[in-house]
Amino acid sequence: MIRTALAITAALLSTAAVSAADLIIPTSPEPIYEAGGVSWEGLYVGARAGGQWFTAATYGVVGGVVGFNFMPADHVVLGAEATADYTWNNVRQGGEYFVNIRGGFLASEAVLIYALGGLGVYNSSDRTVGIFQLGGGVEFALTDAVSIRGEVVGQGDYANNNSPFFDTAKATVGVAYHF
Repeated sequence: MIRTALAITAALLSTAAVSAADLIIPTSPEPIYEAGGVSWEGLYVGARAGGQWFTAATYGVVGGVVGFNFMPADHVVLGAEATADYTWNNVRQGGEYFVNIRGGFLASEAVLIYALGGLGVYNSSDRTVGIFQLGGGVEFALTDAVSIRGEVVGQGDYANNNSPFFDTAKATVGVAYHF
């Protein structure tokens, strides 16, 4: 009887051991999550509005921008852009067209502080003038593809030697979509 009891006990224990081995189910490792974050590199387009101040006149400004950024090092953003602005007041209206270079530093992942310089032309019905601009701005990433920016530049007429270095000041705010 003892042998029968030992045989039954051994059979039950070996069945439990075999069943326990079946509980181990091979699984693949969990995927690693990578945050999308903000990418300042690549093509962007945007719209902007603001004001422009001459010594004797104030103008409204609406326009657009298209540009391309790249990051040669961590926290450093370089780029080129083209802008087109329509300017108007109760006396004169015209267009300003610039090709600019930008260089900036990421203060955080979502904040770009930059300097800007460019050459362009002002065109109205009665004159065309070659102009330059120097200034800077701050751009805030709202999402990984949308940013807002504020910019202030001084502008001058590089063909007129009798004028001060900056004839005008322009301030704009805008929104951009990054591809």
